[in-house]
Amino acid sequence: MAEQPIVATYSIAACDLDAGQWGVATQSKFLAVGSVVPWAEPGVGAIATQAYANPRYGPAGLALLREGLAASEVVARLTEADDGRDERQLGVVDATGGSATYTGAACMDWAGGLTGPEFAAQGNILVGEETVGALARTFTATGGRPLAERLLECLAAAQAAGGDRRGQQSAALLVVERDEGYAGLSDVLVDLRVDDHAQPVSELVRLHDIHALLFGKTPRAEWLEVDDALRAELEERLRRLGYDGELAAALAAWAGTENLEERVAGIERVDPVVLAELRAR
Repeated sequence: MAEQPIVATYSIAACDLDAGQWGVATQSKFLAVGSVVPWAEPGVGAIATQAYANPRYGPAGLALLREGLAASEVVARLTEADDGRDERQLGVVDATGGSATYTGAACMDWAGGLTGPEFAAQGNILVGEETVGALARTFTATGGRPLAERLLECLAAAQAAGGDRRGQQSAALLVVERDEGYAGLSDVLVDLRVDDHAQPVSELVRLHDIHALLFGKTPRAEWLEVDDALRAELEERLRRLGYDGELAAALAAWAGTENLEERVAGIERVDPVVLAELRAR
C-alpha cells in the first residue's frame, strides 16, 4: 500500500456570523491543497483537515455540525474514531462561531493551532509558531471586512511570517453563503484554487480580484441612471465593439461575452463596474 501523502500546510477555518458566511483558506507545499483541506456549508460550519489528512473528516464533520454539535465535540468525535489521529490536524468552526483545533502528537514540527471567536488556525511542518500566530492576529484585526478578503490577508500574513518550511506550491479559498453563489442558485460564494505555482498566495489574490470583478455585487443604490447622454455613449461604445442594434440586447450580448452578465439588469441603470469595463475596451 502506498504511503499516504503529507498535507503539510497552514490553514484557517472561519466564519462571519453577521454576513452568514463560512470559509477556509489554506496554503501548502503540496499539489492541489484545495482538493483535500477545505470544507464548508452555510449555516453549518467550516472544516480544515490536514497533516496526514483524513479527507473523510470533511463530510463526516459537516454531518455532525448539521446535527448541532459544537466544534469541540466534532473534533472529539472525529479523532476518537480514527486510529490515525496522532498524525492528523484539524480545525473546525461551528454554526455559532465556536471553534476548535486539534494537532496529533505525531504531527511533524512545528505543528500547532490557535482558536478564537469565529476562527480556528493551524499548521504543521512550519518554520515556527509565528505562522499560526499571524493567521490569528490578522483575522482578528480585519473584522468588518468581507470574509474572503480577510482570509486572503491571513494567508499572506502567515507566509510573510515564515509559512510552510518546505516552501510553497498551492493555495485555496472557499467561502459559502446561502443562495449567494452564481445566479443565486448556489451556496458557493468563492471557490478558487491555485494547484501548482511558485507564489500561490499571490496568484490566489490575483484570481480573487478577477472573481470580484466578474461576480461581485455593487449595491443597486450605486448604479448609475442611464440618461440620454449615457445611453448614447453606451450605444456608441458597443457599436465600435461590433454590438449593434437595440441597446438592451447589445449590452446583454457584450456582457455575456465578457462574463459580466451577473452585473447587468436592464438598461435603466448601469453598474459602474460594467461602465468602467466598457470604457476600458
